[in-house]
Amino acid sequence: MQAKVVSINVSLEKGTKKRPLQEALLKENFGLQGDAHASGAWHRQLSLLALEDIQQMRAKGLEVGPGDFAENITTQGLKLGSLPVGTRLRIGPEAVVEITQIGKRCHSPCEIFRQAGDCIMPRQGVFARILKGGIIRRGDPIIVL
Repeated sequence: MQAKVVSINVSLEKGTKKRPLQEALLKENFGLQGDAHASGAWHRQLSLLALEDIQQMRAKGLEVGPGDFAENITTQGLKLGSLPVGTRLRIGPEAVVEITQIGKRCHSPCEIFRQAGDCIMPRQGVFARILKGGIIRRGDPIIVL
């Protein structure tokens, strides 16, 4: 199966639920345009989480889906958590990102952790910086470079 973008998610303010978009602009060395977490020259400009990992939480009885873990891009067909830091991905026809961090400690237990006693983002979510910008769309292919 070809890896692809399942959902593109943004929030206008930090700490609020992300909403899905059909397409968005990845801005080079900045982040996902319109997202509150896009803030320029740092190593977590973009967050990604695999749909397969979200489905693990659904199997535990949680009603969660793309964007509920505050990820910017939900992917399918790619084991994100197993990719080493430094891996580059092309998303869509032109955008290129580089994985800079795997997982992240939560600031405090999130709603999902309180409900399930577990959360996948700290282990399976990955963060990236944007090396080359471009428009991305739902359904776009993701290629490991």
